[in-house]
Amino acid sequence: METKVPLIRLAKREGMETWKVWCIRVGSILLALLLGALVMVLVGVNPIGAYGTILSGALGKKTAIRQTVKIAVPLLGCALAIAPCFKMRFWNIGAEGQITAGAIAASYFALFWVGRLPGPVLLVVMGLAGAAAGGLWALIPAFFKAKWNTNETLFTLMMNYIIIGVVRWLQGGPWEGRPGSQIIPQFDGAACLPRVLGVHCGWIIVLVLVVFMHVYMRYTKHGYEIAVIGDSVNTARYAGMNVGHIMMRTMFLSGAISGIVGFIVASGANNTLYDGVAGGVGFTSITVAWLSQLNAFAMVVISMLLAVLEKGAETLQTRLAVPTSISDIITGILLFCMLGCEFFINYRLILRKGGHKEVAK
Repeated sequence: METKVPLIRLAKREGMETWKVWCIRVGSILLALLLGALVMVLVGVNPIGAYGTILSGALGKKTAIRQTVKIAVPLLGCALAIAPCFKMRFWNIGAEGQITAGAIAASYFALFWVGRLPGPVLLVVMGLAGAAAGGLWALIPAFFKAKWNTNETLFTLMMNYIIIGVVRWLQGGPWEGRPGSQIIPQFDGAACLPRVLGVHCGWIIVLVLVVFMHVYMRYTKHGYEIAVIGDSVNTARYAGMNVGHIMMRTMFLSGAISGIVGFIVASGANNTLYDGVAGGVGFTSITVAWLSQLNAFAMVVISMLLAVLEKGAETLQTRLAVPTSISDIITGILLFCMLGCEFFINYRLILRKGGHKEVAK
């Protein structure tokens, strides 16, 4: 029996030497820089000067470094949050809403409990409230998935818009400051995270979470159960694991960490609450998680890289009058190349040789 052979086929790689993996990754970054340079040349900008401006704008001064770290903190925290869900192949696209839920809970205590509790105690309560709110908000789609096998991608995505709508209602209603302003008042100083080395101490909290998630995912029973479910749900059930319970537990943990990020952003970076408090971090962190291969320590590097690009792009726009769209294009090219290289690490292309047909045996 003869069968047609396609011109190009994909085959899963059994394994690749470490040095080859890193050669592909470094090559993808160099390709992205070359493509970005081409874009800059087309708009009449010196590529070398532009890349230098990006680096100096993000890392050239202490104030710039502090701003870069502030951008990286929520990215890193949210990537840590969604990592266990993605390891389990539960596609949590609702981190944006879970951050917002945590920020709402923390803001309640910041606005209405100032003076009732000492400053340090108030901050702890705000953090715990943020974790609880984020965890409970994440638990809703997890329950429906475990009970009725609903589509978690759509469920978590839609819940983002619900909680953002709640914030808008609070801005123009119960928590509105000056009537008609639709702005929630700034937090009292006692409800704001203290600064360490010029940056709010949220960066310390997130680094502690890096160590925690590394240990949790690699060296605990819960982490092992998550990995087994990610490999095969049927195998997990055959081994006697309560898959539904593990899904809900993991999603609660994910939402709780996202809620802590919401507390950090509201109390450390913004010192208030508004409908864009998450700032798209919940979606960008998906890229961070995938690029790092769900490795907690690799997420630190990727988060800083994206933060440098974001902060440097702002400087590029102000110093060289480069349109924001060009900065976004360069960032997109880099992300595309970095994500695309993983395809060539995991798969190989097989070109057809000889004739158009082969004999099936």
